[in-house]
Amino acid sequence: MTPTPGLDRARYDRATAHLEAPLAIVDLDAFDANADDLVRRAGGKPVRVASKSVRCRALLERVLARPGFAGVMSYTLAESLWLARSGFDDVLLAYPSADRAGFAELAGDPKLAAAVTVMVDDVAQLELIDAARGGGSQEVRVCLELDTGLRLLGGRVRVGARRSPLREPAALAELARAVAARPGFRVVGVMGYEGHVAGVGDAVAGRPLRSRAIGLMQAAARRELAVRRAEAVRAVREVVPGLEFVNGGGTGSVQQTAAEDAVTEVAAGSGLYVPRLFDNYTSFRGRPAALFAQPVVRRPGVGVVTVLGGGYPASGAAGADRLPEPYLPRGLRYDPLEGAGEVQTPLLGAAADDLLIGDRVWFRHAKAGELCERFDVLHLVEGDRVASAVPTYRGEGRTFL
Repeated sequence: MTPTPGLDRARYDRATAHLEAPLAIVDLDAFDANADDLVRRAGGKPVRVASKSVRCRALLERVLARPGFAGVMSYTLAESLWLARSGFDDVLLAYPSADRAGFAELAGDPKLAAAVTVMVDDVAQLELIDAARGGGSQEVRVCLELDTGLRLLGGRVRVGARRSPLREPAALAELARAVAARPGFRVVGVMGYEGHVAGVGDAVAGRPLRSRAIGLMQAAARRELAVRRAEAVRAVREVVPGLEFVNGGGTGSVQQTAAEDAVTEVAAGSGLYVPRLFDNYTSFRGRPAALFAQPVVRRPGVGVVTVLGGGYPASGAAGADRLPEPYLPRGLRYDPLEGAGEVQTPLLGAAADDLLIGDRVWFRHAKAGELCERFDVLHLVEGDRVASAVPTYRGEGRTFL
């Protein structure tokens, strides 16, 4: 089904007419089409689903049942253990943890230890895990993280997230040897997330010069990283010949990262929901799948309505691009003096005059899974009906961060 905003609005209104707003939906036609697009772009390499961008067990299960997807990339140790206990048997924790109780549980349970791989980039993290074992003797699966940042002008300029301290191939190999020499641990993977490529759009509306600069930066970053990542993987494989996986990428760089011979799998999650921050890419075009609706509760004057709530900013550097987008009907915008409010949000524009008290305005969150921290339930829409309602992590009483 080709998305048409006006028709989609009518369809979503019909599907949820029996429900009270605020509410959140996932359009399953769009969700599945986005999943197919990720698989196509991955070019035959498996896609590991980033759970932070989904935060709903039912939808994680849905996408993992599709050909081309394998494994979960989690964001906290507590979440990893919960998913493993729930039947997910391949969980890669993408961030180091200091959860001592969680490590004790992991080291004491054969099922959990077999299902969960933890992230390490420092010997001190190994020491913390050992100190937390509490008698647990299970071998802990370890992934090493490569810093993917681009350094320019002799290192005086850095582009990319500040993540791992392990930048050079020799540094990864040295840590791999330290893990191999330490009883109770085994290196099984290498990960590198190039967020400055995968998470930054290169087609910023109304900013052609900025878009061009981003494109040039990303091209340079991809070239540099492809060489360095291949060298790092070779160095680690000399220490760990049985390395199981090399993970890289994200929604915005799936096809480029998958093209690297050293990479065995790619990660993606936001590309399933396609929040507003993923509108500005030349490499792909997804379909908005996750939306939330707020009811109109006031009509303060001509060209303005007020909806209930809506102040759901996304994480990251503060700015207008972190606010939800008033999406349907088209033509609404925030009052610059009020923005998205904690309890009420005024919206301006000619489209406001066609809205009545009780009508709905549909929004897109700036990021993907963070929407689920605001709602207990996602209503899954097929065509013009709600096929089912499934709990988010929050709806299951799980708020990991």
